[in-house]
Amino acid sequence: MKLQFNQDDEIFRREIASWLEENLSGEFAPLKFRGGPGDEHMFPEERKRWEQRLAEGGWTCVGWPKQYGGRGLTIEQQVIFYEEYARAGAPGRMGHIGDGLAGPTIIAFGSDEQKARYLPGILSGREFWCQGYSEPGAGSDLANVKTKARFDEAAGKWLISGQKVWTSLAHESDYCFVIARTDPDSQAHKGLGFFLVKMDQPGITVRPIEQITGTSEFNEVFFDDAECGAEDIVGAPGDGWKVAMGLLGYERGVSTLGQQMAFQNEFDEVVALARDNGAAKQPAIRQRIAQAHIGLKLMRYNSMRMLSGDKGDGSLQREALIYKLYWATWHRELGELAMDILGPEADILAAPPYELNRLQSLFLFTRSDTIYGGTNEIQRNIIAERGLGMPREKRW
Repeated sequence: MKLQFNQDDEIFRREIASWLEENLSGEFAPLKFRGGPGDEHMFPEERKRWEQRLAEGGWTCVGWPKQYGGRGLTIEQQVIFYEEYARAGAPGRMGHIGDGLAGPTIIAFGSDEQKARYLPGILSGREFWCQGYSEPGAGSDLANVKTKARFDEAAGKWLISGQKVWTSLAHESDYCFVIARTDPDSQAHKGLGFFLVKMDQPGITVRPIEQITGTSEFNEVFFDDAECGAEDIVGAPGDGWKVAMGLLGYERGVSTLGQQMAFQNEFDEVVALARDNGAAKQPAIRQRIAQAHIGLKLMRYNSMRMLSGDKGDGSLQREALIYKLYWATWHRELGELAMDILGPEADILAAPPYELNRLQSLFLFTRSDTIYGGTNEIQRNIIAERGLGMPREKRW
């Protein structure tokens, strides 16, 4: 595990920091610190243009191999990129799902034709992806999906029917990678396929889900014989679970360090508020601030340890299994701390149009952190069964 960076890495840090300072100006200045969790509905078109600006500077897909248009950065340099991106207050990435999940998965498991078709649009910042995993009756239990895919021999296409839920930014996406059951008689993780599906077609309906924040970045997505080309299944029918697990490894990968820098920005805002309104003088608040600081540092060190085992194929060491549970719980507690520091102001909005302030939005959104991406309960099962080798939970 490396906790320090060499001289070349620090030169690279100055390069990306300088580029961000220069480019987060003019039309992109209003995007600073916008578009993150709980704020993803803001400035979608402007953030798409920002993706294209990143692409022009060569700052999309920085970890992809050079042969696919990426920068081929080392793990250390990728960590620096994500840290500096968040430190600069650069906006939430509209291209994150394609850049960090769909692209690496296609590179690792896809055909040459799939790479040629889909990677350039992600790299250029012009095509955007969403994730079709969770379902109303399955939640975090990915192996319990009911969405079906049947192959129409006459048309030479897969036809997908079912429903996905909590699909982030589906209404802004061009494509969706979908887990569906290719064998109707299969159960659990067997008989699944991993499909690359075009969103703009008659067989797909997207409905927004309004949250307690009043925003609707999540959606329900309905598939009614949605078409997917025969060439657009990644791997073979039945390989869906293997591909999906590889993708989840990328989700726990190097971009987590950027997430932590965003957490650092939020933590700094909470501390500044405590100093300004006098809450920092309260011993109990000071203790909770100290605990949050320690938790954030531990999160970083464990991530560095976790990334030290990155093999480039989505597989990570067992330490990666605790990451989602840890950060989701920490972030939820930070939201609660922010409300306690705000005091009575946490419960009121001063004047029309009664928009939530940043810390109120933080608190409300963090209520979902321990649910999406795998609930805390599911995460504990994964840690027990896969990490510790304990007996599997009984299925009723």
